Amino acid sequence: MSLIPALPATMRVVEITAPGGPEVLRPGTRPVPQPMAGEILIRVHAAGVNRPDALQRAGAYAPPPGASDLPGLECAGEVVAVGPGGSRWAIGDRVCALLPGGGYAEYALTFQDHALPVPGDLSMIEAAALAETFFTVWHNVFERGALKAGETFLVHGGSSGIGTTAIQLAAARGARVFATAGSADKCLACTALGAERAINYREEDFVAVTQGATDKRGVDLILDMVGGEYLARDVRALALDGRLVMIAFLGGPKAELNFAQVMSKRLTITGSTLRPQSVEAKARIAAALEREVWPLLASGRIAPVMDQTFALDDAAGAHARMESSVHIGKIVLSVI
Repeated sequence: MSLIPALPATMRVVEITAPGGPEVLRPGTRPVPQPMAGEILIRVHAAGVNRPDALQRAGAYAPPPGASDLPGLECAGEVVAVGPGGSRWAIGDRVCALLPGGGYAEYALTFQDHALPVPGDLSMIEAAALAETFFTVWHNVFERGALKAGETFLVHGGSSGIGTTAIQLAAARGARVFATAGSADKCLACTALGAERAINYREEDFVAVTQGATDKRGVDLILDMVGGEYLARDVRALALDGRLVMIAFLGGPKAELNFAQVMSKRLTITGSTLRPQSVEAKARIAAALEREVWPLLASGRIAPVMDQTFALDDAAGAHARMESSVHIGKIVLSVI
């Protein structure tokens, strides 16, 4: 193992002291972890804040076996140690990474193949906003959802971190993009990113709008993080051979569906979660992102949409903002 001599014994972290609201997030101190074979240790400059962090904080999303119990599924920083057997990374490399957990800390472990170079001239704050959303969008929209150039795509929650990423990537790859959002400002943000039409779900029916915009054909793909009563409407909004991909259930996981419509339209309904997937599966997604998406980020054609940055010790404030749903884009913790 190669270690920087000045590596400290302990680090600042944010812990979940008990299941509950944002107030249960408290600063603490932990030993600095040591990388095993195939792992790297990152000195965290910034960490992304995501909905799964809040679910874990509330006691509804347990870390996978062997993962840190600290929240935080993505970060950006510099490699300070590599595990036995070597790595594609050298000490001092600037990386952004998907984490199994533990991002709310000064140091975090990840698998070497789950890290990517910081693209172009992005800051560490911006780079910390990439991994969780880009892994999720690439896998669900382009792998599971098989979105192709010329197809029509609807993303719910278009002003979220996932939504702003999905809009940009789908538009950059030649799709017609529609998005739902909950205010005029959020709708404007969606169209500025490449959505052909943003639908204020408080005032308009996304089924009617997308049917009207597609000559009653419907959309080819829907990315849904709402669920609940949206599911039956998704089925109505889809075109023949359309695909519905579920990634979250902010409106609830259960709904009554008319499967005669599913059959007559030859629909595909699928979904996934990212964190429980295998090390190998995440490595495959990372390789695809580096090949297909990182050049777009490096060139500035697409970029993470940043909402607000909080200090590490104010992770509770970051969670409160995220759960208020007033944000547009990503919320990040600054660690250095």
